[in-house]
Amino acid sequence: MRSTPALTAVAALALAVAALPAAADPSGPAQPDLKRFYTQKIKWAACKPDVQNLSEDVTKDKDVTCGTVKVPLDYADPGRGTIRLALLKIKSSGDKRGSLLVNFGGPGGAGVAGLADAKKDFGYVGKGYDVVGFDPRGVGLSEPVSCGGDPEPGDDVEDPGDASAILKELRATAAECAKKSGPVLPYIGTVNVSRDLDVMRQALGDKKLNYLGFSYGTRLGAVYTAQFPKKVGRMVLDGVDTLTEDVAEQALVGAEGRQTALDNFLLWCTKNAGCVFGEDSRNARHAMTKLIDDLDAYPLRSMDGQEFTGQDVVSVLGSALYSRQAWPALSQALGALLADGDPRALLRMGGSMGGSPGQARASGGRTEVPSDNSSAALMAVNCADDPDRPDAKRVEREVGRLQEEFEEASPVFGKSMLLPVLLCFGRPAGTDYIREDVRDVDTPKFLLVGTRGDPATPYRWTVETAERLGSSAVVLDNRGDGHTGYFGSKCVKDKVDAFLLYKQMPKNGSSCSAE
Repeated sequence: MRSTPALTAVAALALAVAALPAAADPSGPAQPDLKRFYTQKIKWAACKPDVQNLSEDVTKDKDVTCGTVKVPLDYADPGRGTIRLALLKIKSSGDKRGSLLVNFGGPGGAGVAGLADAKKDFGYVGKGYDVVGFDPRGVGLSEPVSCGGDPEPGDDVEDPGDASAILKELRATAAECAKKSGPVLPYIGTVNVSRDLDVMRQALGDKKLNYLGFSYGTRLGAVYTAQFPKKVGRMVLDGVDTLTEDVAEQALVGAEGRQTALDNFLLWCTKNAGCVFGEDSRNARHAMTKLIDDLDAYPLRSMDGQEFTGQDVVSVLGSALYSRQAWPALSQALGALLADGDPRALLRMGGSMGGSPGQARASGGRTEVPSDNSSAALMAVNCADDPDRPDAKRVEREVGRLQEEFEEASPVFGKSMLLPVLLCFGRPAGTDYIREDVRDVDTPKFLLVGTRGDPATPYRWTVETAERLGSSAVVLDNRGDGHTGYFGSKCVKDKVDAFLLYKQMPKNGSSCSAE
């Protein structure tokens, strides 16, 4: 669940996924009407900056190529239409034993740009695999969804406690999402993305799926183990997501985790000379909340009229707090904002104002990837994966309590983390496949990595998910901090690479010390 605070809405999630392969055996031969998807080959070619929105350094790298794979819009009715998914491959530098598909999380994270940025991190495991990143359906260059910007329902309501007015805004937002997103929106969701993953596996020429999933990518991997148990190869799930808790509980846990990480950052900052918040961590917490409230009330404006708000600060915090290595730069960037009213350093940490990776215009008939795509996709997938959907009366009755509960969990992140709960209102209930059927899988052993100090995916989710998936799941306990372990712990990275390359599985319950 790599978060994109100031989350945008999703559209009408009439999930055709409900008809997905709980009834059929997806581990068996492809159904006749899917044969054309399972027999395709990927045409790899040099990546182009104006198509994949990558830097020239990446596109000039001869070991990096790009391609697409075609999948049905609706697996229950393949004649309804098709979509193309974008992929990026880093060629193996040694004896290739297959492909390693990577998902960086979100949901809503673009894997093409993500893998290009993280190329060096996969240098060692890349000795034995072609490492492949992909933009899931609805994300990045794969038919991106949008809600037309970054609306925040409730901001235009005079009385924040007026539930009926908030519900009216939510309906209007849902309609705008449906209008802007196009035909892919009703078919977004992890159950469909998992089926796409299997089509990619076959198109890459692999008999089994070798997979490394982070955060939300662990939910995707878990669903794959249930849908395609006979196709599971070497699989690692790092920063393990929940398979059982609803959107509201997930969001509340996320708000609490991020607030704890922020408190830890401010405690660290105030113990270091030159911290812009002074030397008292309690005062620093109040100052941070006031900074965000003031910027929401009186945003900074650039020469071209764009605004920098308190929620933009929240967005950067949500990303920067995932790694302790980013704390010094975050402290300096906040110092420039508080001392000089200069947000440029924060913007560099979080991307351009109002933008996101993949915002450049793509050629070949594609449209510009919307600036709100990652957050719109996050909402679309999370709502599609959640079968719970309260009606209007329940929302009206509970919205006040929810606002108080989220504000108490985090005065900084509560508002943005409540949005996913509200924005699922009015959508058809999502699939119950994940909650009901993803359990007790019969696959080769695969590795789950849980980090004790993870602000987004608490360690207890690793334990709960491992128990749910059964004896095939092996847990590695990372006793450090930060979101996921592979990029922040040498011990975790070494153990994961050893499993992926040499099938050296750690003992269940073994640990890595904090670094």
